[in-house]
Amino acid sequence: MSIRRILKELKEGKITVEEAEKRIKLFALERMEEMVKLDLGREFRRGIPEIIFAEKKDTDMLIEIILRKLEKTGKVIVSRITGEQLGRIRKLGEKYLLKVSMSGRIAVIKRKNIVEEKKGRIGIVAAGTSDLPIADEVKILAEEFGCETILIVDVGIAGLYRTIEAAKKLLENDVDVAVVIAGMEGALPSIICSLTDIPVIGLPASIGYGLGGRGISALLTMLQTCTPGLAVVNIDNSIGAAAVAALIARRKRR
Repeated sequence: MSIRRILKELKEGKITVEEAEKRIKLFALERMEEMVKLDLGREFRRGIPEIIFAEKKDTDMLIEIILRKLEKTGKVIVSRITGEQLGRIRKLGEKYLLKVSMSGRIAVIKRKNIVEEKKGRIGIVAAGTSDLPIADEVKILAEEFGCETILIVDVGIAGLYRTIEAAKKLLENDVDVAVVIAGMEGALPSIICSLTDIPVIGLPASIGYGLGGRGISALLTMLQTCTPGLAVVNIDNSIGAAAVAALIARRKRR
């Protein structure tokens, strides 16, 4: 049962204030076999739902957690999915709406009758096509966090004119915040930040050659930026970038 349903029943006089309070408290925490605690009230409190971290979890337990959360909230986001787990999750698409990222690491499962209003607009800029799987994760997550998205791909600084065009497109589409993804030397977020007046979140990608590869050079470059207004999340942290961007975008629209 959703918070909205509880409040509706209270308004209609079907339950008392005390009963509504009790249900809301119960809604906020679901315990499974004394091992797993689902924070069902997190989206109500924070605006960002609890995300199930799949890595290292037993596949049967993961599916049970997903089904329990679907029963309570109607939607589940799962991250860091393994190959075996993904196969089982895909089978849920027979009954539920299922969206899986290009990387295969992020999945959204939800009831087919869910209608969600979009508030806020997020620009997502990827330096190269190698960054596209991470950009896709950000896009899926940002949309599930309640925002519209605009995806701009292959605008790395090796062709600087493309970077300038990307900055213009962000401004033309009136985005509230931009997530800019780059591997290699990671300079793209600083340049986008210097060309626009919007908040920019730098997302370093684990793409690169030799020393400083796996996103380390990109992370250090973004942290050492001389362009004020650039915030940085950890390497490949699509969830963190999407969450911060959504909070900024929705707050601005509010």
